[in-house]
Amino acid sequence: MWNRLVSKRPRNRLPIRALALAAALSLPMAAPAYAQSAGAVAQRVADHFSSVQSMAGSFVQFDAAGNQTEGKFYIERPGKIRFDYSGQPLRVIADGSQVAVNNRRMNTWDLYPLSKTPMKLLLDRRIDLSGANIQNVQEGPDLTTIVMGDKSVFGNSRITMMFDPNTNDLRQWTIRDAQGKDTTVMIYDVQEGVRIDPSVFVIPYNSIAMGQTRG
Repeated sequence: MWNRLVSKRPRNRLPIRALALAAALSLPMAAPAYAQSAGAVAQRVADHFSSVQSMAGSFVQFDAAGNQTEGKFYIERPGKIRFDYSGQPLRVIADGSQVAVNNRRMNTWDLYPLSKTPMKLLLDRRIDLSGANIQNVQEGPDLTTIVMGDKSVFGNSRITMMFDPNTNDLRQWTIRDAQGKDTTVMIYDVQEGVRIDPSVFVIPYNSIAMGQTRG
């Protein structure tokens, strides 16, 4: 997904594949034209999810090596997300323009354009189900799965979103990076339509430029 967003896990440090929430699961790619029934399912799920303007809750994340971390997350449309990791110095913030990965112990910030990551498809005001984006739709008894990507923008990266088939609520998602590595995050204790303080999504660009972000 983003270069350097994940590194081999050093002792006492979280592997930094932070914004990828994936179900360690590789789904086969479908032809660009999917069945009309699958398209109707995808549209129903997408419309419901797009209607949720904000949400907050807890998450469990698994990286490609199976390492597990957890914490709290916040989402606000369009384009804003935050992950705070429990017992770790890491946080991930997207402010609608950039994605920032901050290691407070090391006092480092890595910035990536949100528009160049598949996470943008999850955070858009409306999920775009055009042929350029949707790659696969599967409806099962436990999960409805939508795989999305756009090679012209994200290369081999893609996002797999999994929803409850009864409520159409988001349950987990997967981001596969350009190297084919998946990271999984499952969400729970989710509250929708919550009011989130705008400061939650602030990236301190000026302080980052001046190297004055420690603390």
